[in-house]
Amino acid sequence: MCIAIFKISPYNYHLMKNYLTPKQIVRELDKYIVGQDKAKKAVAVALRNRWRRQEVTGDIKEEIFPFNILMIGPTGVGKTEISRRLAQLTGAPFLKVEATKFTEVGYVGRDVESMIRDLVEISVNMVREEKTREVEEKAKDRAEERILDALVPSFGVPTDHLAETREKFRKMLKDGALEEREIEIEVEKKFLPFVEVVSSQGVEAMNLDVPPELEDIFPKKKQKKRMKIKDARKHFFQEEARKLINMDEVTREALKRAQENGIIFIDEIDKIAGGKEVYGPDVSREGVQRDLLPVVEGTTVVTKYGIVRTDHILFIAAGAFSRSKPSDLIPELQGRFPIRVELDPLTSHDFKRILVEPENSLVRQFKALFEAEGCGLEFEDSALELIAHYAHLANQKTEDIGARRLHTIMNLLLEEPLFELPDITENPLVITKGFVEEKLSKVIEDVDLARYIL
Repeated sequence: MCIAIFKISPYNYHLMKNYLTPKQIVRELDKYIVGQDKAKKAVAVALRNRWRRQEVTGDIKEEIFPFNILMIGPTGVGKTEISRRLAQLTGAPFLKVEATKFTEVGYVGRDVESMIRDLVEISVNMVREEKTREVEEKAKDRAEERILDALVPSFGVPTDHLAETREKFRKMLKDGALEEREIEIEVEKKFLPFVEVVSSQGVEAMNLDVPPELEDIFPKKKQKKRMKIKDARKHFFQEEARKLINMDEVTREALKRAQENGIIFIDEIDKIAGGKEVYGPDVSREGVQRDLLPVVEGTTVVTKYGIVRTDHILFIAAGAFSRSKPSDLIPELQGRFPIRVELDPLTSHDFKRILVEPENSLVRQFKALFEAEGCGLEFEDSALELIAHYAHLANQKTEDIGARRLHTIMNLLLEEPLFELPDITENPLVITKGFVEEKLSKVIEDVDLARYIL
C-alpha cells in the first residue's frame, strides 16, 4: 500500500492546491519508481489539470476534458506502478484492466463497458468504507449493546438488578475477558429467487445484489446461530454500520467520484493492435478498439447504481509495442490518446537504484523477512552492483522483463538462507560480492540454464 506524506481526498482542493503541485506529485512518485521522468511529468500534469478544471467557472468547465495518456515501453519498467501510485496518492477510484480480456460486441466474453461498471463498484466500496469509519464508534457501541442483550436477557429480571448485571458484563467485554465465550444470536437469512437473465451487458453484469429499497419484496428468514463473542461483535458491527450509513448519499458521492476523478489503466493495448490480415481467435481485436472509442471519448454507461458519464474519466493505456507499433491502432483510437510518453529500458544503474531507493524496495522487504526470524541482513555495495549487473545481463540474454527480473534474481540468491532460517549461524548475514558470484555466475553464464531458471 502506498504510504504518502499527504493522504488527500479527491475533493479536498485546498490541500490539492497547496501540496499536490506537479513537482510535488513527481517527488511523491520518485519514492516508488526509479527514473521515467517523462511519464511522471505527463501523469502529474494530467492529475493537476483535474484540480484546475474544478476551479474553472462558467460553461467552459464542461468543455475541458482530460488528455488521455498512452505509455509505450517494455514490461517491468513502471507503467502500471506509476498509474497505481498516482491513484493511491489522491484516493481516486482506480481500475486496472487488460485490453485482451475484452471482446467485440457479439462475441462471448466481457464487453468494454464492464470496466466502467467495475470502476463504479470500486468507488462505491471506497465511499462506503469512508462512511463506515465516520460511524465506527457509534456502530461499536450499538454492537456492544446487542451482545449484552444476548448475555443478559431482560425477561423476568428486576430492572435494578438488570442494570447492575449489564454493567458488570460491559466491563468484562471491554477488558476482553469474554472474547472466546459463545452466545446465541439471530441472523437474517436472505431468500433470493433464482432468476435467469439474458443480457447484452454480458455475464459479468449479472449479480444477486438487491437494492435496499427492494429488499422488503423478498421474504426474510431469521435463524439462530451460535458464535464466539469476538465473531458476533464483527457481525453486529457490520449490521449497525449498514443501518447508520445513508446509501443514497454513498451512491451519489461514489458516482460523482468515479465520473470526476476515476482513473482507468488499460494494459496490453498493443495486443489488440493489428492489421486487416489478422484472422482466427484474434479476429475481434479491431472490433474491441472500435468499442473502446465511445467509452474513452465520452458516453453514458448504465450501472446498477445509476447512469455514469465517462467524459472526465482519465484513461491511461500502456503497451510494450514490441511486435506492433502505436500506428497499428485504428486512427480514431490513436486520437483519443493525444499524450504519448515512451518509457526507457532499465540500465544496470537503474537496477541498483531500484534495489535500495524506493520505500518498498526489495532489499528492505528481504531485511524485514529476516528480522521476523530475529536475524539481520546486510548487503555490501559491491554485492548490490553485481546483482544489478546480473539482472541487466539476464534481461539482455533472455527476455527483457524489466524490474521483475530482480525478484527472480533475489529469490534465487537468498533461497538457501531463507530455507535455513531461523537456524542460521551468521547474524547478521552479510551478502558479499563473492556470495553473489557463487550463487549466480554459473546460471547467468549458461544461456540455456538462465532461460530455464531466470
